[in-house]
Amino acid sequence: MPDEYSEPFSFEAPPFDCLSPEQQALVRGSLRRVSFPKDAVILTPDMDPAHVYVLLKGHVQQLEAGEVVAVYGPPDFFAFRAVMAGRASGVLQALDEVEAWQLPGVTARALIAGNTLFSALVFADLSQRLSAAAENRKSREFLSLMMVRVRDAYIRKPFFVDGGLDLVSVCRLLSAQGQSNALVRDLHGGLERIGMFTTTDLRDALLHPVPPQQLAVREVAQFTLVSVQSDAELSEALLAMIRHRVHRVLVREGDAILGVLSQLDLMSFVSNHSHLIALQVEQAACIAELRTAALQMDGLIALLHSGGARIELISSLVSELNQQIFARLWSFVAPADLVANSCLIVMGSEGRGEQILKTDQDNALLLRDGFVCAELQPSVQRFNQALIGFGYPPCPGNIMVTNPLWCQPLAGFQDSILRWLYGADVDGPMNLAIFMDARAVAGDASLLKQARDYAHHIMAGSDAFFARFAAAIDQFSEPDGWWARLATLRGREEQVFDLKKLGTFPIVHGVRSLALEHRLDEVGTAARLQVLVSRGHIPTDLARDLIDALHFLMGLKLGRNLQQKQLAQPLDNLSHFSSLGTLDRDLLKDSLAIIKRFRQHLQWRYKIAS
Repeated sequence: MPDEYSEPFSFEAPPFDCLSPEQQALVRGSLRRVSFPKDAVILTPDMDPAHVYVLLKGHVQQLEAGEVVAVYGPPDFFAFRAVMAGRASGVLQALDEVEAWQLPGVTARALIAGNTLFSALVFADLSQRLSAAAENRKSREFLSLMMVRVRDAYIRKPFFVDGGLDLVSVCRLLSAQGQSNALVRDLHGGLERIGMFTTTDLRDALLHPVPPQQLAVREVAQFTLVSVQSDAELSEALLAMIRHRVHRVLVREGDAILGVLSQLDLMSFVSNHSHLIALQVEQAACIAELRTAALQMDGLIALLHSGGARIELISSLVSELNQQIFARLWSFVAPADLVANSCLIVMGSEGRGEQILKTDQDNALLLRDGFVCAELQPSVQRFNQALIGFGYPPCPGNIMVTNPLWCQPLAGFQDSILRWLYGADVDGPMNLAIFMDARAVAGDASLLKQARDYAHHIMAGSDAFFARFAAAIDQFSEPDGWWARLATLRGREEQVFDLKKLGTFPIVHGVRSLALEHRLDEVGTAARLQVLVSRGHIPTDLARDLIDALHFLMGLKLGRNLQQKQLAQPLDNLSHFSSLGTLDRDLLKDSLAIIKRFRQHLQWRYKIAS
């Protein structure tokens, strides 16, 4: 019977919010309130799973193969799967004093049998399982940057001044308030605008020909401000600071300004040094100083991974920092006129923002037609050698700026694209694939846009080419009987899975094929899928599943590679099934099922023989 001395059971949270009045009455009549002391074992694989639990207080961790795969807190529920399967897959243990509602297994089974929506919420689909696993991996023993909301950080209250106020008066107000910056309210074209005045602006203002006591603050304030929402993760604020190279962001709730988050205030919440690397890159005065910053990247990645950061956040941060490193290096090794008349690009996984550890270089240089520079070859050689010193190995396929094929004028690249499309070179399609994943990092980005537009133009309507191009998804096929053995992940021989050939490649290349056909400018796989969904070219559920599967496989590969680095072993793409925990094995099987479904979708779309 329900505990008469406790608050009533809440039917407002899913999955219990979808129960009928009769089913709610069934729950009320069979509930019991229970408690467990810290470290108490609630359920093990050897115990009979007789109850489902809904947490009221405290936290419970789920351990599988010695690894924490989930941490539950109020109002989470757990043990549904154990009750239905008749056996728990792991150990459930109280992390602190726990109070929970205990629901008999017979009641839980009746709810699942009698309510389809309830059952669907309890037993989520593949995408939700993958997403949940990614979220659970964030539950570690320390609060990291990725789990904090901007509103929970130290946000300085906004201090406003009028745009017409002179600088001396503004500085007097800043001194009285103990502030180092002020938000500037000003009317421009009859509309209010918000700017920011900092001590850096004061330094520049002192060089202005108008005396500071006569100079209005609107004349020196910055009105192009970066904003984040208060409910955004703190990581988004960090990424915005790195991307826009600013030290402060406005914090908004809707349109209202709550205050200012500075980089120094953010540091108290940050458990890594990514912002410091960005500052070191920006302030580097020579290649040696830039190398110092670049060599910290692997340590940052390991720290983010151990802290439970989502793989897409790690890849985004790493991609932004790498681009800043490449751009800064190019400014050191190339004369200014070469930088201005060229476009330095990164390609392949680096271009897509999906390469995390330093595996190889994939870069190229587009030159403005007619531009000649005597320092071109020495510059690209210095760039290549410096990157090697920074820890970026040479590309085994020689896809680098030192290769004349990947360092030529725009017209030359357009000729190459034409040959890749319709020539007999066996490497043509893959060269095209690598190039279409390009991202500009320095110089004139319009050169890359012109090359990409040219490629889209000459490919338009070429259904036969798109079919041949997409057929590469089956380039790496599974051995006979492989799927059957994987279903149980057992066998006499050690089973090894190539995370790239059989995992990420079919996703990345299949999405790239659709992106080429539909002339998308986006280069990241997730970004491409989102646009494809918005234009009705791929089902929403399939796109969501593909993104989750890609991120899971990227995370699996990163974990494996970090272990290899720690053991001073060469990095590879192989995953040994015997080293995977139960949850990862299940999620790997789920991911491969998603990939198989995507292959079937592409085979039908492009009429590829299976």
